Amino acid sequence: MTIDTTRVLTGITTSGTPHLGNYAGAIRPAIQSSTQPGVDAFFFLADYHALIKCDEPARIARSRLEIAATWIAAGLDPGHVTFYRQSDIPEIPELCWMLTCVTAKGLMNRAHAYKASVDANAAKAVDPDDGVTMGLFSYPVLMAADILMFNAHRVPVGRDQIQHLEMTRDIAQRFNHLYGGGEALFVLPEVQIDEEVATLPGLDGRKMSKSYHNTIPLFEGGAKALRAAVAQIVTDSRQPGEPKDAEGSHLYTLYRAFAAPDESRSFRAALEQGLGWGEAKQALCERIEAQIGPMRERYADLMAHPEQIEDVLQAGAAKARRIAVPFMARLREAVGLRSPSGAAVGGGRPATADGTRAGRARIVSFRDEDGHFRQRLFGADGAELLLSEPFGDPKRLNGLTRSLVGRDLSGLPTDGDGLVRLEVDGQCWARIPADRLGAVQEALASLSTARVG
Repeated sequence: MTIDTTRVLTGITTSGTPHLGNYAGAIRPAIQSSTQPGVDAFFFLADYHALIKCDEPARIARSRLEIAATWIAAGLDPGHVTFYRQSDIPEIPELCWMLTCVTAKGLMNRAHAYKASVDANAAKAVDPDDGVTMGLFSYPVLMAADILMFNAHRVPVGRDQIQHLEMTRDIAQRFNHLYGGGEALFVLPEVQIDEEVATLPGLDGRKMSKSYHNTIPLFEGGAKALRAAVAQIVTDSRQPGEPKDAEGSHLYTLYRAFAAPDESRSFRAALEQGLGWGEAKQALCERIEAQIGPMRERYADLMAHPEQIEDVLQAGAAKARRIAVPFMARLREAVGLRSPSGAAVGGGRPATADGTRAGRARIVSFRDEDGHFRQRLFGADGAELLLSEPFGDPKRLNGLTRSLVGRDLSGLPTDGDGLVRLEVDGQCWARIPADRLGAVQEALASLSTARVG
């Protein structure tokens, strides 16, 4: 990272489905900002934060997919930014605990969300902490860990989140004072308030928000759902032919957020000259659809192939951990959790340059968000070599893996995408680029069948 580079970090809580207001108010400007020279952008799915607000596992799992697909479909370039899931970075909760140990309870007592809960309980004449979990109480510390893990210089937030950035700075300063030894382990992040970012009105004229049940869908439900929602936007009783108050019209505000200045001027003039509300809503639908329609096609394709999303997120996690792992080793040493023998932090095999553990190949089995069983193969250097196809039966998956261990992989078929199919008896275990075949065979050869599965 050069001196002129500014690291900007944005988190998205995975507890709902993105709507049009999220796109115009957060997603679109963040993606545009990430393309600016000198910006090192980090975007993450805050799924640990979602556990504070939502106790529905299926909803969180679905939201993770929807939000990731939305950002990619909207133009986020995973190759240019660092895009990852919070829960794929184990160093974040470890850092959260370290920060918790230096954070004063009095600081958390002043957090707006906690105080609001206490005030609501007082109004109901119940115990002040009724319904308050430690997740809610200490969530500013987890937010601090998200930011400080990657030493972000700027964090774009709404005005209601400014206090959390101030708390992050307080916590970082305390940690630096206790453990820095005269060195600033953590950068003190700056708040970024984007005054020009659009705040869209919802169907009833209030700020578009899931809590108000007044949102317009972004991708879910397709063009039909978009038209149905726009049709519900509240307007006044002026008939076609009667001049409309464009500045006071929610339709005009929405149109302006998706149109070029000359298009907005033409739409405003048409309203002031008596354009009917029905025609105005149709024009609004067409204007929005022109921008998000192509994105919706990409979104639908991603949702139909969640393994593509998973590949993007795992690549992003690997990229993020190349920073997080060595930094956490440095922090562990700073607080006194160093290895007594001077060996690599964490014990066992030494860490490679990218923070992974070297020494032997390994297979990691897991269950994906659709309930299928899959495996990842890692080489001796810790690099991921392949992701298996999804399987409904884990025993069948493990059986195929055992059959491929030690086998000569030359001569296997290639599919239409130019990928080699690693298969046994016609059933494909995984598909890989041809130039990776040698590394995969070497990794598989080093595994014993007893360790597979």
